[in-house]
Amino acid sequence: MELSEIASISGKGGLYKVVKPGKSGVLLESLDEAKTRLVASATQRMSLLSEISIYTTTKEGTVALVDVLKKIHKEFGADLGVDSNAESNELKSFLKSVLPEYDQDRVYVSDIKKLVRWYSLLLKYAPEVMVINSEESAS
Repeated sequence: MELSEIASISGKGGLYKVVKPGKSGVLLESLDEAKTRLVASATQRMSLLSEISIYTTTKEGTVALVDVLKKIHKEFGADLGVDSNAESNELKSFLKSVLPEYDQDRVYVSDIKKLVRWYSLLLKYAPEVMVINSEESAS
């Protein structure tokens, strides 16, 4: 599985594996034990993880989520030392340690919580994404 096959739906927690496109939308399966299936219609905001970026103060203005996930995996592996329920200052410190140039005015604590949650879900249910990412960054 690759990040281009994993989606997030606005207003719904968790991550979803893209199963296949359909006539009325995209068939998705939750990335958890339940494996709940649903159809994301055109009215729902669905984002593939491979298309998501995090705002930075650099000239480019953003960094791809995949690059942030690579850095987290390289530096922390399976133990982030923080979870999505941590205090705001802990979450901000965590992201600053991984991405010192993140834009503190445009990246909210809720975004950092989502990043931590997504990382944990990917590590648990799609660890091959992290292995592939680590191998790519080594080359």
